[in-house]
Amino acid sequence: MKIGLFFGSFNPIHIGHLIIANTMVTATDLEQVWFVVSPQNPFKKNNSLLHEFDRYDLVSRAVADNSLLKVTDIEFHMPKPSYTIDTLIRMQEKFPQHEFKLIMGEDNLAQFPNWKNHDKILEYVGLYVYPRPNAASHNFKDHPAVKFVEAPLLDISATYLRACLKSGKSIRYMVSEPVEEMIRLKKFYL
Repeated sequence: MKIGLFFGSFNPIHIGHLIIANTMVTATDLEQVWFVVSPQNPFKKNNSLLHEFDRYDLVSRAVADNSLLKVTDIEFHMPKPSYTIDTLIRMQEKFPQHEFKLIMGEDNLAQFPNWKNHDKILEYVGLYVYPRPNAASHNFKDHPAVKFVEAPLLDISATYLRACLKSGKSIRYMVSEPVEEMIRLKKFYL
């Protein structure tokens, strides 16, 4: 099976993440998209990061009604911070029957050469890239291992959602109902 891996903090997962994942699985040759919940992004130091198990639970709730979308906690069992190349190797070892592709926003391409073993990532799995507003220029337009996928331009940020929650504003329609219910019930991000 060909599976897209969508890495992120998902702090919290929002409708933009779900739309991108659904677009990838319905408009490309990917058969499933797996959300890889990252305990700690090596490029982000975030004090407002919800515990990894809570973020995993939010993603699980968000994708529960779609059999084409899954969530994995594989990085929870790896040294922190997790590097994408190490996770990809671990995924291939654990699931040798699958072929993996890395899903990435175009805004990450300019910094992609700074990633650990970025050339090996390209060689090993390749990239499926979705458009992002204000993406910086990059040198990957004609790279054979990079596939650009037409998808809605969405600019919803988890930072904005956390600010809304802290100030008591509504996040309705920006997250799925099951995610909003859990956030409210457990008083996350307050």
